[in-house]
Amino acid sequence: MERKGIIAVGNWIVDSVKFITVYPQKGNLTNIIGQDQGLGGCAHNVIADLASLKSGLPMYAGGCIGDDEYGRMCIDTCERLGIDHSNIKVLPGEATSYTDVMSEVEGGRARTFFHCRGANAKLTVEQVLSAKSPAKIFHLGYLLLLDGLDKEDPEYGVAAARALDGLLAQGYETSVDVVSEESDRYQKIVLPCLKYTDYLIVNEVEAENSLGIELRAADGSIKMSDVEEAARALLDKGVRKMVVIHFPEGGVAATKAGRCCSAPSFSPAKEEIVSTVGAGDAFCAGALYAIHEGYDLEDLLDFASACARFNLFSTTSTGGAPTLEAVKEFIASRK
Repeated sequence: MERKGIIAVGNWIVDSVKFITVYPQKGNLTNIIGQDQGLGGCAHNVIADLASLKSGLPMYAGGCIGDDEYGRMCIDTCERLGIDHSNIKVLPGEATSYTDVMSEVEGGRARTFFHCRGANAKLTVEQVLSAKSPAKIFHLGYLLLLDGLDKEDPEYGVAAARALDGLLAQGYETSVDVVSEESDRYQKIVLPCLKYTDYLIVNEVEAENSLGIELRAADGSIKMSDVEEAARALLDKGVRKMVVIHFPEGGVAATKAGRCCSAPSFSPAKEEIVSTVGAGDAFCAGALYAIHEGYDLEDLLDFASACARFNLFSTTSTGGAPTLEAVKEFIASRK
């Protein structure tokens, strides 16, 4: 069977944003002056961005949701975008994962997050391996935010590594994404997965934490040569085919065959950016499409960066997702 298309399995999260005047002290009241709601999470963001390209490639979704209003929102979104959702499992008695976001409109627009891990925490190795599809690439994420896959495994080190090995045995090419968090869990959870990962697509913070290094100078500037070395180091630690590291200033891609290149981003002026929420997933989606279609590394980085750029003009995780035609026209206009 010739595999075609992409399946994304992992986090499905509903973000419920309340815009408040100011975050109150304990026991005090604040006013909600507006609210917004949208889907987020790795599996949703990546597959929704890919489906929005309208490229003709088949798209598949998997993961765990609850039998509730938020779960139905996930299914409705898949149906609207033409995504096969037969591998999304509805778990009775579990809540679809959600995050209540309190966003201040005064006091510097700080945001505070209250997250319910919900059904995402119930995604197991067995459920991942039962997600059948004819897709070519199986994208799994976010590691560090999927309790059932982040747990210790006596043979593989971590359950996610067992799942990825099983996916390779089924004939998939595997792709992994990681959530950005401040913790010491990266090397324990991410590193054991690398030798079962064909494509690792992460940002500079996730690469830093996985390797225990710093990729920015004291003044905050990116150290490009060090990012390139980090990509090679992740390949040396086991990634089978390609490492892509992205950051606001650009991206780096390196292959097991020894190729490495970098490219600046297409970021707009700071004052033009509406929101950066979901930009990393938009980059990831663009990179996966380019990998599936066999783009060379330079074109891969340009395509992924353009997808991320479109995302910056929307308040939601995927509201700015462009079509394939729009991405190609934009890149052509910048040459």
